[in-house]
Amino acid sequence: MRIKRIAAVAAVAGLAVAMTACGGDSDEGGSGTGAGGIVSKAESQKKLVIGVKADQPGLGLQTGSQYEGFDVEIGKIIAKGLGVEESGIEWKTTVTANREPFIEQGTVDLVVATYTINDERKQKVNFAGPYYIAGQDLLVKSDSTLTGPDQLAGKTVCSVTGSTPAKRITENYPDAQLEQFDAYSKCLPLLEGGQVDAVTTDDIILAGYAAQDQYAGKFKVVGSTFSDEPYGIGLKKDDTAGCEKVNEILKAAAEDGSYKAAWDATLGKSGTPAPELDTTKLTHCGAV
Repeated sequence: MRIKRIAAVAAVAGLAVAMTACGGDSDEGGSGTGAGGIVSKAESQKKLVIGVKADQPGLGLQTGSQYEGFDVEIGKIIAKGLGVEESGIEWKTTVTANREPFIEQGTVDLVVATYTINDERKQKVNFAGPYYIAGQDLLVKSDSTLTGPDQLAGKTVCSVTGSTPAKRITENYPDAQLEQFDAYSKCLPLLEGGQVDAVTTDDIILAGYAAQDQYAGKFKVVGSTFSDEPYGIGLKKDDTAGCEKVNEILKAAAEDGSYKAAWDATLGKSGTPAPELDTTKLTHCGAV
């Protein structure tokens, strides 16, 4: 009898473990998308966790507990299209180096953070978009004579570790000295103080920094772009349905004026007119 009781207890314990394991994919109490992806989570929980930058004026800037900028507005458009109200969005500060890990680990459901679509990243995550095409440029002091990347030999350039702009400087302009940090905002005091000759990232990011009150008149964007940077919305690699839904939402935003309104409320304040969102260039979700 004692042997039978032990066997019965073991069976119950095994069943409990199995049930716990089966429940591991549940979205309850976490930010992961689970097997159903973002569409399923949005429908069932009416919540989404969206990764955005916190230090990029005009794009993703955190002040206190609030986030604002064009990327933030794009995140709101996507959430609304998925049936999630603004109150159901949890914004998560996301830096360049942790965008893929945050998506892969389920820390966030989506990343809208000046996230360039490229083949290397597509090995790890899926991309909807692009919702904007930027170009790499240089930010220099107002009295600088630098006019483009071909003059960077012997100069010190500041960028972000793991970013596309930093890699391009290393590969294409090896005679430049590259300083790298985890955020572009850390480069600006160095540029102001003369410790670096230029800051490099996408032109629209640089314009946002140059327009900040504390740097007004001190910096200029060179205006000689040397890349195309298609900004995408990152999500889990296997969430093809979610990616396709986000592309549908972007198409609708281009048609109903909400995309233009997002630009006008943020980057448009600089006087730059809203670009046309070319929906013919939206990604083939899942393609590598």
